Amino acid sequence: MQISDIPFGTTDWSAVPKTEHSGETGLAVWQTRHFGGIRVRMVEYTPGYLADHWCVKGHILLCLEGELTTELADGRIFTLNPGMSYQVADDAEPHRSSTETGAKLFIVD
Repeated sequence: MQISDIPFGTTDWSAVPKTEHSGETGLAVWQTRHFGGIRVRMVEYTPGYLADHWCVKGHILLCLEGELTTELADGRIFTLNPGMSYQVADDAEPHRSSTETGAKLFIVD
């Protein structure tokens, strides 16, 4: 990731509009900012959320609340709790997220 031409700034996440994205089950609520080619999101998954696709986009993801399960296409499964993160490159390992209890995430991609 190349970060350039972005002046110093702050984000009041309580003022960022929310958009809803349905999963196979459950709902993802995104708050999104763009800084050049970098997308920064606060994402909340409702309990019972399961992504409706295998994602190939690279991310750096930090779990803030709840518990997130990430399944890779090769069958590996990882569980993140608050304070844990993962990173994956574009087109590296298809992955999808789910949560039984709900989760709040901070994602940069």
